Amino acid sequence: MSRSFLAFRAAVRGLKGVGAALYALSARAIAFARAPAYLLKPFVCPPARQETAAVSTTPPKLRSFRDRLRQIALFELGGLLLVTPPFAWASGVPLVESAGLLAFLALVAAIWNGSFNTGFDWLEGRLTGRTADRRPFRLRCLHATLFEAGLLLITLPIIVLWTGMGWVEALVADIGLAITYTVYALLFNLAYDRLFPIAQAAAPAAEAR
Repeated sequence: MSRSFLAFRAAVRGLKGVGAALYALSARAIAFARAPAYLLKPFVCPPARQETAAVSTTPPKLRSFRDRLRQIALFELGGLLLVTPPFAWASGVPLVESAGLLAFLALVAAIWNGSFNTGFDWLEGRLTGRTADRRPFRLRCLHATLFEAGLLLITLPIIVLWTGMGWVEALVADIGLAITYTVYALLFNLAYDRLFPIAQAAAPAAEAR
């Protein structure tokens, strides 16, 4: 059997570890969501509204399932086209093998993308009553950083198993990917929220007047 196939099989077996990591991260997110609101307000509320912000008692408006799938698909496709050539050049991994690795990482990232963004949007809406497309820039930076930090922890073992790199080399490569994707995630989500805003519920007639 080829080295790539053996690495792929080892990576697939390693998905159990990825699943465990996702479960642990989800537990942390739930604990974060249950933290007192006053501890979280500095991150989710703009300074001018910090004193008057309160936890919303109504369910936050989230993106539909189809909208979320479109967001994930466009994000991963764009990232794959953007990152594969420079990753192959910098790592010395052949282009085809790099494309296979990054496609597999994109699949893992897609699962993490949907889980993280839905949870983050829910938490933001719960604390502020604000939808994701109205997210302030400071919170967008925090969102992109947390997303990539979690993804780095999940993908590092996969890169080691797939490429045969040492842990330090794989960590450097993964950090490079994380930095690139952090900037890309920030810009992509900003553009996506502008192009595809979340549909708002119709306002009551009395308020409209």
